[in-house]
Amino acid sequence: MQSQSSPVHQWRVPVILPVAKLIGAVVVVGLGLLLAGDDRVQPVLAGLAAAALAGWGLRDLVAPVRLAADRDGITVAQGFAGHRRLPWQEIEAITVDRRTRRGLTAETLEIDAGESLHLFGRYDLNAPPAEVAEALRAAQAAAR
Repeated sequence: MQSQSSPVHQWRVPVILPVAKLIGAVVVVGLGLLLAGDDRVQPVLAGLAAAALAGWGLRDLVAPVRLAADRDGITVAQGFAGHRRLPWQEIEAITVDRRTRRGLTAETLEIDAGESLHLFGRYDLNAPPAEVAEALRAAQAAAR
């Protein structure tokens, strides 16, 4: 997704994803409590699974932008909700890895910054990785 008024491009998690994760956390807790009976382990395991799912959903709400590019470089998501700035001269390669498994093709955007490799899937970007790679290569070429 691009901003029309500035040269900054941003790719973010689709809005439905964190909502689905948080709803899933509630459902897991509810099922754990409903199906537990006299078992005390099931609600605890359901609570742990729900906490992990809620944390994952919370990350998507706190830091929805996974990748941004401008004339000076890119900013990538790092850690739970942090970001790392990479100038264009540090970017060695922008590629798309395609793998087919069980009849399904998965694409991953790979940004090689020398000492670090940053990977993004379709649901990290809310766009096809090949399309994002083209936009990044064009932004990098324009910056030179």
